[in-house]
Amino acid sequence: MESFALSATTTAFSSRISLHLRSRPLHHLSSLSKSPPSITSPQPHTTLISTLRSPPHSLLNSRPLLFTPLPKPTHIVRATSTNKDAITESEPKAQASGAKLLPLILSLSIGLIVRFLIPKPLEVTLQAWQLLSIFLSTIAGLVLSPLPVGAWAFLGLTTAILTKTLTFTTAFSAFTNEVIWLIVISFFFARGFVKTGLGDRIATYFVKWLGKSTLGLSYGLTLSETLIAPAMPSTTARAGGVFLPIIKSLSLSAGSKPGDPSAKKLGSYLIQSQFQSAGNSSALFLTAAAQNLLCLKLAEELGVIVANPWVSWFKAASLPALVALLLTPLILYKLYPPEIKDTPDAPAMAAKRLDVMGPVTKNEWTMVGTMLLAVTLWVLGDGIGISSVVAAMLGLSILLLLGVLDWDDCLSEKSAWDTLAWFAVLVGMAGQLTNLGIVGWMSGCVAKSLQSFSLSWPAAFVALQASYFLIHYLFASQTGHVGALYSAFLAMHLASGVPGVLAALALAYNTNLFGALTHYSSGQAAVYFGAGYVDLPDVFKVGFVMAIVNALTWGVVGTFWWKFLGLY
Repeated sequence: MESFALSATTTAFSSRISLHLRSRPLHHLSSLSKSPPSITSPQPHTTLISTLRSPPHSLLNSRPLLFTPLPKPTHIVRATSTNKDAITESEPKAQASGAKLLPLILSLSIGLIVRFLIPKPLEVTLQAWQLLSIFLSTIAGLVLSPLPVGAWAFLGLTTAILTKTLTFTTAFSAFTNEVIWLIVISFFFARGFVKTGLGDRIATYFVKWLGKSTLGLSYGLTLSETLIAPAMPSTTARAGGVFLPIIKSLSLSAGSKPGDPSAKKLGSYLIQSQFQSAGNSSALFLTAAAQNLLCLKLAEELGVIVANPWVSWFKAASLPALVALLLTPLILYKLYPPEIKDTPDAPAMAAKRLDVMGPVTKNEWTMVGTMLLAVTLWVLGDGIGISSVVAAMLGLSILLLLGVLDWDDCLSEKSAWDTLAWFAVLVGMAGQLTNLGIVGWMSGCVAKSLQSFSLSWPAAFVALQASYFLIHYLFASQTGHVGALYSAFLAMHLASGVPGVLAALALAYNTNLFGALTHYSSGQAAVYFGAGYVDLPDVFKVGFVMAIVNALTWGVVGTFWWKFLGLY
């Protein structure tokens, strides 16, 4: 047991060194490596590929690298018999495979059928109907993936401009949207937590304080994620950059191995508990997940304004989310019990790991101070005239000025720039559909249908929320689900007489909770399932059971709490 603990501590340290080295220029690597890369003298008519020796394999650096900088091109050194000087050339990139044919045909067919085969309603203009067909093809492509999300969204935008459905200025107007840039900057903050090791340190402290039993260990990890969630707005980053490495280390030290019957000793339970708790952590704070910000932006375009959004979001979510966070580890402890009930070595292992980390670094203190400043401005910003995005810009500027992040870190964050591209396209199209009257026409049709069933607004609220939740079995992205369906479902709620702020917030909270339904339902789902500790049938069974638990918790507690807050 002791040897496992020491091994895990060493691998944690090597992982931090590895992350630090990836952010430094290549010429520093040779001085830090124990043995320099071997160099062979070039021979005539031969090709040599120069490589750097890989760092020792460790548990923590074997995880999927969510924040790896863009790979540098591989260089091929060639020499000739007449010229001994080496000529460096970049290795040619592999040819892109292009669009997948069947998903491409299906995605395009949906838009073409709507545009040319379904009669246009009299209340809708030709421009609006044409934009709807393009939008539906774009959404279908997000689900079927004929191309990467950003590429497909760009094709949709190009089509809207080419067909003169939208002008260039109108089509690109959402790229200046404040909420979208706040989402982009949130990815950079998450990278800062991983790069400095601050998130890792916080989680390790909770393991040290609460880790004497398996249940206590689970609560320690859950509470630590709740603590860092408002300042680390990416569930995927928290999962892959902080909590999965810790869970792996603890599990292996207890003899619980992935893809092995011993997985159920400890690792399976910790993975399931952390995975199922993450949705409630993300639902608790507006800035805990990128999709939260998008939800409120889409609600605003439908006329639902949430005053003082950070505080209003937290107040409405606080009681149901905290109750769910307290229940989740305990319920899973009974339904999906670990074989090991006590983990007496975990606090000592965490203490050794903290010793290896050393004292809190200057960059970690800078990260703490910057995030405290950002969260404070997010809470108080409306009162002092500082918007959320300006607060985030100020925080990022501080991190860049003080060297916690460099511009290469930002450029390497491909997911941030990809999100900027396709979020802006979807938000822009959704906004124009509202302006052109499509959303109003659709909500009117839904209202008439619901009236025919004589449903009260509470009954319509329950039916629509359940439908929005269960449809996520068809989606592999929370943000994709929001972009595709949030506006439509909110419009249905409004048409049914549901109070606007209640409908907008409940749909947004649901968006976080359905992230643990399946192994493909969110970014963190893929990270945790990929660890190899949980069997696929268990993911679906536990996901469905906990979905019911969350629905009952939020439904019962939320009903009384939201009434007390005056949301209805």
